[in-house]
Amino acid sequence: MAEVYLFTAERNCAAASAVRRALMYVPSSSKRMLEKSRAMHVDTIAYDLEDSVAPAKKVEARHNLRDILSEPRPQGIRETCVRINSVDTGLALDDLTEVLKGEHLDAIMLPKCQSAADLHFVTDVIRHVLPARHPTNPSNVQRADNQAPLSIIVLIESAKAIQNLPEICKASPYLSGLVFAAEDFALDLSLTRTPSLTEFLYARSAIATAARAADLPSTIDLVCTSYKGEQGLKTLEEECLNGKGMGFNGKQCIHPSQIEVCHRLFSPGGKEVEWAMRVVVADEKAERAGRGAWTLDGKMIDKPVVGRCHAILERARICEIDIDKVREKWKGQEPE
Repeated sequence: MAEVYLFTAERNCAAASAVRRALMYVPSSSKRMLEKSRAMHVDTIAYDLEDSVAPAKKVEARHNLRDILSEPRPQGIRETCVRINSVDTGLALDDLTEVLKGEHLDAIMLPKCQSAADLHFVTDVIRHVLPARHPTNPSNVQRADNQAPLSIIVLIESAKAIQNLPEICKASPYLSGLVFAAEDFALDLSLTRTPSLTEFLYARSAIATAARAADLPSTIDLVCTSYKGEQGLKTLEEECLNGKGMGFNGKQCIHPSQIEVCHRLFSPGGKEVEWAMRVVVADEKAERAGRGAWTLDGKMIDKPVVGRCHAILERARICEIDIDKVREKWKGQEPE
């Protein structure tokens, strides 16, 4: 049976209209899976042409995507993505030539991105085939016909990719996210994965830092291989909190039972949203009063804190949390 991967992540709506809290891979070699996928309720669905498709099935898999990408997305799916084969396989051009015909394609996922050259290749093909879907096209706005700018998400899977992160992050205006593929990275470096994940600390930190420096909206952490039973979900929670603490805003999953945990832990929590709203409301009043410094609950509030609170509320909004209701609750908040 072909592997099916799930991804969760969120996107900054200033950079893109889609919210990537849940991104699910579906093998394109299976028509049954393709049809079944249309009933899913996910933010992003990624039809896979790479690892889940045997070499002899690549052409058939591309053909299978024709109908899917020509039909409007179901209401439960916000973004349609295709993971193509890596540039070094020689299959990427054929993949792109076929899938870029899809009217309802939103994003391309590029695996095994080693350098800026890999991203330049995909970018040049998109520019040539679909010039109107360029991010800087002034006519490109989110419309009902789905002709918004295309996005590219890249998988970071090797030591070479880690060393080339700065140039990768600057290589394409279409780039909107980085994903850490831990198993391939471990293979490249001959590492043994441990529960502590300390062997991946440098790579994960480098990816999260590079994505933030480049203002990329999606930074997706490694897959949690534990998912069965109470202990599996506990391990997942620990990894989510660890990844979020390192700067990731999403996590790869391998089972549907992991989705709820990842959505919950990578979305702003209720108390976090309320604190952020209290700060923002109080800051608005402090600014009108000409106060440059003030406190809340005995804590000094400065511009970086206010900026972070605005970011939390923006994330909450794109995660469909009713921040207007929270504002109404705290409209009377005053700066101390």
